[in-house]
Amino acid sequence: MTQPIARSYKQDPPDGPFDAIVIGSGIGGLSAAAILAKLAARRVLVLERHYAPGGYTHVFQRPGYEWDVGLHYIGQGHDPQSEARRLFDYVTDGGLAWARMPEVYDRIVIGNRTVDLPAGLQGLRGSLTGHFPGAAAAIDRYLGAVDACTRAGRGYYAEKAVPRPIAAILGPLLRARFLRHARRTTLETLQDITRDPELIAVLTGQYLDYGLPPGQSSFAVHATIVDHYLDGAAYPVGGAGRIAATIAPLIEAAGGAVRVSAQVQQILVEGGRAVGVRMADGRDLRAPILVSDAGAFTTFCRLLPRDAAERTGLPDRIRRIPPSTAHLCLYVGFKHTSQDLGLTGTNLWLYPDADHDGNFTRYMRDPQAPFPVIYLSFPSAKDPSFPIRLPGRATIEVITPASHEWFARWTDTRWQRRGAEYEDLKARLTERLLDQLYAAVPAVRGKVDHAELSTPLSTQHFTGHARGEMYGLSATPDRFRLRLGAQTPIPGLFLTGQDLSSLGVVGALFGGALTASSVLRRNILSQILK
Repeated sequence: MTQPIARSYKQDPPDGPFDAIVIGSGIGGLSAAAILAKLAARRVLVLERHYAPGGYTHVFQRPGYEWDVGLHYIGQGHDPQSEARRLFDYVTDGGLAWARMPEVYDRIVIGNRTVDLPAGLQGLRGSLTGHFPGAAAAIDRYLGAVDACTRAGRGYYAEKAVPRPIAAILGPLLRARFLRHARRTTLETLQDITRDPELIAVLTGQYLDYGLPPGQSSFAVHATIVDHYLDGAAYPVGGAGRIAATIAPLIEAAGGAVRVSAQVQQILVEGGRAVGVRMADGRDLRAPILVSDAGAFTTFCRLLPRDAAERTGLPDRIRRIPPSTAHLCLYVGFKHTSQDLGLTGTNLWLYPDADHDGNFTRYMRDPQAPFPVIYLSFPSAKDPSFPIRLPGRATIEVITPASHEWFARWTDTRWQRRGAEYEDLKARLTERLLDQLYAAVPAVRGKVDHAELSTPLSTQHFTGHARGEMYGLSATPDRFRLRLGAQTPIPGLFLTGQDLSSLGVVGALFGGALTASSVLRRNILSQILK
C-alpha cells in the first residue's frame, strides 16, 4: 500500500512556533509548503481535516485493493523537461517516478464512433483528420486557438503572484489577451470554427476533466486541459499516494509538520490581519503567514469571521459562481490481473451521442436519465508497481457527474450511517454503472470481487467542500472575472490551489508555486524552471 503514514493532530499536537500555517493538504497546499520549506527554510505546519494527507491525490483502500480518488493521469509527467514535471521534481526532491501511459492515452466513444487521442500534436491531428477528412482546416484552426489561449494565459497567471498594488497597475495588461478567450464558452469558440456537431463532440470529449459540457465551460479551461495532454500522459509509479509521501519529508526536514484529522474551525483575524487558526478542539495555533488550500468559498464564506470577510468584498462575488460539478465514483476490484482482463491503461470516455449539453442538462434534472458521460480509468494497468504491491489484483474506476441535490436529504447524517434508503439508492446507481462497465469492457463481467460507490456526500465529508464539488469554483466564464490573487485583501492571508490557478492536480500544483512566489515576493517559478 502506498498511502503515506501521517501523524494525527490529536495524538501528536504540533509543537511550534511555525513561520506559516497551511490549511489543507491538497497538492496546492503541499507544494506551497514544500517550496517555502526547501527554498526559504520556513517552518510550515500543514493541517488536514481528513485522516490522510494529499487531498484529491490520496488513495482509497480496501483489503487487497487501492484506487485513486482524484488523480487519474497527468500530462507532461513523463517528460523530464516539461514545466509540470520539473515542478513535481522540485517539490518531491526527485523522489516521485512516473510511468508513461499508452500512446493512445484517451479513447472517445460517442455512440458507435470511436476516436483515439494519441500523444503528440501530429498524431492527434492525424487521428482527427482520419475521422473527419473534410475538416482538416477546421481542426488546424482549433489547434491554433488552443495554442493561442494557452500562450495568453502566462500573463494572466503571472498577475496572481505579484503584490496587490502592482497587480492593480499591471493586471489589465497581463490578463487582457487571455480573458478574450476565457469570457467565451467552449461551444461559442468551437462553433466559430466548425458547425459539425460530431467533431465538436469529439473535440470536447474530455469535458469531465473540468466538469462542464461545452455550452457551459470557459474555453480557457478547455484549452488549458487540451494543451496539457497534447504530448500524452503519465501516472505516478506507486500510485497517487506517492505524491504526498514524497512531498511531506521536505516540509518536515525544515522543521515543519503535516498533521491529519486536524479540523480548522476558523481563521483568526486581529487588527485586520490574519494571525492564526482556531481548531475544532478550541486550540489556537498562530503564525505570521496563513495559506488557505481550502478553496475560495470555504475560505471567505466559512472560515473567516463574517465582518473580516465582508470587508474584502469577495463573499458576494464568490457566491455568484456555482461550485463545480460533483460526481459518483464506483471503485471496482478484481481477483484477476490487468493482463488477465485485457486492461491496457487507456482511459475510456463513453457518451450516448454527440449532444453533450443536452444530455448533461437532462441528467442533472433527472438522475434516472441516461448518464451523459462515463469515464473509465484503469489504475492497476497504469502503474508498473501495482502487480508487485498488489499481486493477482486489478482495479477500475467508473466515474460520472452527479448533483449534490440528489443526496441533500442525507446531508446531516453521518458517514457510513446514512440509513437504508441511502444505501438502496447507492445500490441502484452501482448496478447502472456496472452495466455501463460491462458494455464497454465485456471481459470483466462476472469477475467483480469488490464494488463500492462514493457520492457527493463522501466528497463533502472528506474534503469539506460544501456541495461535494470536484474542482472548487465552476469552470464557467464568470470564474475568470473573479480575479482572485494569491495575496488576499487581508494581510497575512494567502490563497492557493486550483481556485487560484486552474482546475485539476497540475493547476493546483502551479497554484502552490504562485502562492510561494507571493509569500516570498519573488518569481519562484522562473527560479525553479530556469
